[in-house]
Amino acid sequence: MKKDDLVVLTKMEHHSNIVPWQLVAQKTHAKVKYVDLDEDGILNMVEFERAMNDSPKLVAFTHCSNVLGTINDAAMLVRKARKAGATTLVDAAQSVPHMPVDVSQIGCDFLAFSGHKMLGPTGIGVLYGRKALLEDMEPFQGGGDMIKEVHLTGAKWNDVPYKFEAGTTNFADAVGLGVAIDYLSSVGMQKVRDHEVELLKYATEETEKVGGLTIYGPRDAARRGGVLSFNVEGIHPHDMASILDEEGVAIRSGHHCAQPLMERLDVTATNRASFYLYNSYDDVDALVGGLKKAKRMFEA
Repeated sequence: MKKDDLVVLTKMEHHSNIVPWQLVAQKTHAKVKYVDLDEDGILNMVEFERAMNDSPKLVAFTHCSNVLGTINDAAMLVRKARKAGATTLVDAAQSVPHMPVDVSQIGCDFLAFSGHKMLGPTGIGVLYGRKALLEDMEPFQGGGDMIKEVHLTGAKWNDVPYKFEAGTTNFADAVGLGVAIDYLSSVGMQKVRDHEVELLKYATEETEKVGGLTIYGPRDAARRGGVLSFNVEGIHPHDMASILDEEGVAIRSGHHCAQPLMERLDVTATNRASFYLYNSYDDVDALVGGLKKAKRMFEA
């Protein structure tokens, strides 16, 4: 990156796909532009196309929003970005664990996801990169195993991927992540996705019966991942989370590492119920029961 280069992001990004580019921009004097959403939490394609006309150097976006559940058409966005001459990065932390993902079909330059979102250990993840780009990149860490030769006058880097793996590799967590990937593959990612869609449909229908509830994100379960973000009128999300916890229902409340999105939604925080392959219709019923109890408490 250099002065006046453009990085294009979206307003639905997790902080992990915002802050690094802000730091790069501060260091290089590059510019960062954010593509807005519509009222249903869908990416504004008119704004995206306009941003592509500005010849961005990098386009980075989430495949699936961790708040709204919005599933972006990654392959289409990548095609438009590459046509504009941009390098592309896809944050797939919320898609790889929940649905079939094929980097060759998406066509991106880089794609990243984390282990703890997919039944694996914390502190480890995966960065996919096109080999030609990785070979051109300089290593960001120096040390053992990332070199072929070291002399007093300089060093020669190891082959990809080893030149990016300085020091002792975190092989213990890598083995754990590999086991998690094997397990999910044996279940079948399409089965995982189908299960989540059915739960999400049911959860959306049942929670809406509670009344006074606002759901954020696409209404169509086929267009969203397995998360349901909502607020109940008159009940702060932190209070809601505490009440549900007493009922044995674990949700998350807060800004979900997506403060710019909260500002876009004009809320300080939301509740978020997440569904995965181990959840059932009974879990949804318990959630709805807890919501009704919270409403009764605050209406008393």
